[in-house]
Amino acid sequence: MSITVTMPQLGESVTEGTIGSWLVQPGQQVQQFDSLVEVITDKVTAEVPSPAAGTVGEILAPEGQRLSVGEPLCTLEGDGAESPGAAAAAAALPPPAGASGGGSAPLAAPAPEPAPKAAPARTAPVPQPGSLPGPGAAGSDFISPAVRALASERGVDLARVQGSGFQGRITKRDVLLFLEGGASAEVPATASAAAAAAPPARTAPTAAPAPRAGQRLPLSPMRRSIAEHMVRSRQTSPHAWTMVEVDMSGVAAARIAHRSEFREATGVELTFLHFAMKSTCLALRAVPSMNASLEEESVLLHADVNLGLAVAVPDGLLVPVVRNADQYSVAGLARAASALIERAREGRATLEDVAGGTFTLNNAGALGTVMSQAIINQPQAGILVMDAVVRRPVVVADAIAIRPIMNLCLSFDHRINDGASAARFLGAVKASLEAVTAETSLF
Repeated sequence: MSITVTMPQLGESVTEGTIGSWLVQPGQQVQQFDSLVEVITDKVTAEVPSPAAGTVGEILAPEGQRLSVGEPLCTLEGDGAESPGAAAAAAALPPPAGASGGGSAPLAAPAPEPAPKAAPARTAPVPQPGSLPGPGAAGSDFISPAVRALASERGVDLARVQGSGFQGRITKRDVLLFLEGGASAEVPATASAAAAAAPPARTAPTAAPAPRAGQRLPLSPMRRSIAEHMVRSRQTSPHAWTMVEVDMSGVAAARIAHRSEFREATGVELTFLHFAMKSTCLALRAVPSMNASLEEESVLLHADVNLGLAVAVPDGLLVPVVRNADQYSVAGLARAASALIERAREGRATLEDVAGGTFTLNNAGALGTVMSQAIINQPQAGILVMDAVVRRPVVVADAIAIRPIMNLCLSFDHRINDGASAARFLGAVKASLEAVTAETSLF
């Protein structure tokens, strides 16, 4: 008897994914919860676990193919596939939890896969454990957490591994082949003849050439998904915008006064973003209609403030989420944000990291922008952009003074909020930031 493994729903707003690389071959024996395939979405890369023990039958979706939720991935055959628990295991795949989803429940992560078996004696020199891929690593922008963990555990420098997956992606098999010497490797006796064929000798990876004028670049899976998400947002929500100027003198003084002790206590450099996060959370509590989403004929006011942070990553954008952000101090927000941003930029973000956001903050000012209008991250009610803090002449008590000024621009869904509530929200953020002084507690 066989069962068909289908594309799971990887998030409320995720309806499809692209096959990144297969981690198994036809004829290979797998246990329940062993990873079968890596799927790339606009949020993260996820590994689809096996719903039961058995033998991999036919692979129905080649690498690079886009599939909708519910479409077949492969077949699974054997005694494990016949067991009564197979259907329940299939249903235990990750439940919906999108990066822009309205809910606040965390994503239930799949059971961890078994530790990899001991590899044969190494025939190639390897660096010290924990080494990370260099900038020239093949597919280094698309390395899954499982592959990174395996490489770190076995002491493999991913910069030396040639990727054989989709768009040069490095897979677990590539790492294991590298450990065995790279030129050839034996596969399990149950593997098919095609899978047992040894790959050609690997050559040292070379850096991809820089794009040139006139070149046609294919859309990556992440870029394609972001494009569709942005178009859908503009077609769904009637966007409106409003902006205020914020005097950041007090925040700047607080940064100078607390910078050293803050770094020692948290291990994080104190930035304007951390103050903006705290003020945004306070404003979302003061104006709950901005911490909301539209559901058919009603507006859902979210009980939790789950603050998303727009983070630029190679070839796209991720929005990791700080859950219950309003319950943190400035120091707590700094620690949580630092960990999330680091995982996102290193390609280690999980589905739970990007699930359940209720409002998004974008620190475009870190790139030097002074006036920005963002597109709403559906199905949220708005997105706030903080631009660069620039010293400008302003009028203070009938005198001209030089002050650090920051523009805050709010994009909001006019179906949920009108200009009055949007102005109240921005006013609350502005008042909170301008109330900060060098004596303000950050812990």
